[in-house]
Amino acid sequence: MDQSYHYKLIARAIALIDAPGGTARSLDDLAAELGLSAAHFQRVFSAWAGVSPKRYQQYLTLGHARQLLAARFSTFDTALQLGLSGQARLHDLFLRWEGMTPGDYAKRGEGLEIHYGWFDSPFGPALGLATDRGLCGLAFAENCDDMSALADMTRRWPKARYRADPAAAAPHVDVAFARKGTAQLHMIGTPFQIKVWEALLQVPPGHVTSYGEVAKTVCSERAARAVGTAVGRNPLGFVIPCHRVLQGSGALGGYHWGLTRKRAMLGWEAAQADAVAQA
Repeated sequence: MDQSYHYKLIARAIALIDAPGGTARSLDDLAAELGLSAAHFQRVFSAWAGVSPKRYQQYLTLGHARQLLAARFSTFDTALQLGLSGQARLHDLFLRWEGMTPGDYAKRGEGLEIHYGWFDSPFGPALGLATDRGLCGLAFAENCDDMSALADMTRRWPKARYRADPAAAAPHVDVAFARKGTAQLHMIGTPFQIKVWEALLQVPPGHVTSYGEVAKTVCSERAARAVGTAVGRNPLGFVIPCHRVLQGSGALGGYHWGLTRKRAMLGWEAAQADAVAQA
C-alpha cells in the first residue's frame, strides 16, 4: 500500500485522538472507528510511524509540545549552527541550497522553467516543483486532483513557465522524502524570507523552535510577526521545516497545509528521533 493511504488513516486517527477523551482511546476502539481490525491497524500505523498507536498518542498532546520546548528547543547557538549534534550534522549534509537573488525575485519567475508532478509521500499526495537548480516547491493536498495546490504555487512565480513533467521533478522529491543523497534546493523568495527559511533549516528533526527565537536569530525578537508571515510563505513544505516552529506557549500555531498534517509531521519526526536515540 502506498504512503498516502497510510497517511489518510493516520489523519483520521489523529482526528479521533484529538476529540474529547480521544487520548484515552484503546487500540481496539480506534481500529473499530476506522473500520479495521486491531491487528491491521497496528501494522499500518507502526509501518508509517515506526511506533505503536499507543506510543504515538504521547506525541500528539499539548504536554508533549511543551516537553519539546523544554527538552528539544533549538536556540540556534554556536554548537547547533556548527552541526555538532549528530542529528544536525546529518541534516546539514543532506541539504544544499541556493537562494534567488533580489533581482531575480523581482522578475516574478520570468525566464524560469519549472517542472512539476504529483508524488506519494508519508503525509499524503505531494506536489513537487523543480527548476534546473533544484527543488523549488513542495506542497500537500488531500488528493492529486486538488488544483488549489498548483494554483498556490504558480501565483508565487506568475511569470515562470510551468510544465507537467514528473520525471524531471522526481529525483529531487525522492531525495527529499527518502533522506538519501543530497537534496538541492532552489529557494525562491524575498531576501528576508530566504533568511528566515535558512534559519529553519538549522532546526534538526525531532526538535522545535519558536517564532520569537527565529526572529531573534534573523533580525530582532520584535519581528516575530514578520517572521510568522515568512514562515507561512515557505514553498517547500517539510523540507524547509516550518512545521517545527511552535508558539512560545507550546501551541502549534498555524500551518499552510493544515494543522493535522503539522501534528503528523511533528509526531512522525519525534518517533524517528526517539528510535535513533534508543538504537
